Amino acid sequence: MSQRSTVRLPSIESAIALAGRQEKTLTILGNLTGTSLVLRGQDVEVSGKEKAVARCLKLINLLESQWSIGKAVTEVDIKTAAHALDTAREGELQDLRDDVLIVTRRGEQIRAKTFHQRQYVRAIRNNDLTFCIGPAGTGKTYIAAMMAVQALLSNEYERLVLTRPAVEAGEKLGFLPGDLQQKVSPFLRPLYDALYETIDAAKIPDLMEKGIIEVAPLAYMRGRTLNNAFVILDEAQNTTPAQMKMVLTRLGFGSKMVVTGDITQNDLPSYQTSGLIVAERILKKVDGIGFCKLTSADVVRHPLVQRVVAAYETYEAEQAPKPAQKSTQKSEPGKPTPARRGDRRS
Repeated sequence: MSQRSTVRLPSIESAIALAGRQEKTLTILGNLTGTSLVLRGQDVEVSGKEKAVARCLKLINLLESQWSIGKAVTEVDIKTAAHALDTAREGELQDLRDDVLIVTRRGEQIRAKTFHQRQYVRAIRNNDLTFCIGPAGTGKTYIAAMMAVQALLSNEYERLVLTRPAVEAGEKLGFLPGDLQQKVSPFLRPLYDALYETIDAAKIPDLMEKGIIEVAPLAYMRGRTLNNAFVILDEAQNTTPAQMKMVLTRLGFGSKMVVTGDITQNDLPSYQTSGLIVAERILKKVDGIGFCKLTSADVVRHPLVQRVVAAYETYEAEQAPKPAQKSTQKSEPGKPTPARRGDRRS
């Protein structure tokens, strides 16, 4: 049975926040619930089958804490709310929104956007060593950096150490201009970007000069003991097993380490096993170490990134070699099995 319902929104700002640019958010909401949504002034008209309309109205209600204050609703917000609704975790959804990690210099509140990301945040808080594995755009590095900066500003740690292996993604490092620090700087750019979100850019050079913030390639970690530090190892899929062991054993007293990586984007030579994969096999059951897996559903970049990641996952699964099937041919009693090429009979 078809049904039509109207949601009266309190202001034009809240209507824009819910509908999105060119009403794209309403389109996403409609596709997810099997309904049709139309914005008319401050009214949203929802039509479709009775159960679909009821589900859509529940999702709009779950998202009210955002659109009611004029905060734009994203595709990730809708899918997280839908997941909460389908798994009876509506209460956890509000807890997720209330858990602010840090406020940026622009006044933006940074928080986990999906339940897997929230699990990641909890793992960092509860463990001195946390591994996070997931595809691009899932917030692995960003969340870790935000939590590290907050911990540093709260004087929980004396310094912040950000490191990643300087491995070329199909290009040769030696052809880049400048000295070693200038050559590796592009590899560390994502870590700098996270710092600039929360710390005045003019203050960062001074903090780095004092050693409070250190951004360095992985090779600089050898032989050190990192006490009272929050350490982030980024792009860990590009470490060798020996490098991974080296950096993990740098952890000193009063320190915390987060290791992030995407095992589907390995830039090591084909003959070299990733240290991240080996570490997961060896350390997964060790007490005090947290492991988190993020998926394409946790991508918080442009919505197209999520579809790109999902498409590649499907393609790679199809290309993976299938296990050879064992022969089910049985020889009859008294009858020899047919000889195969290369067999020798005496």
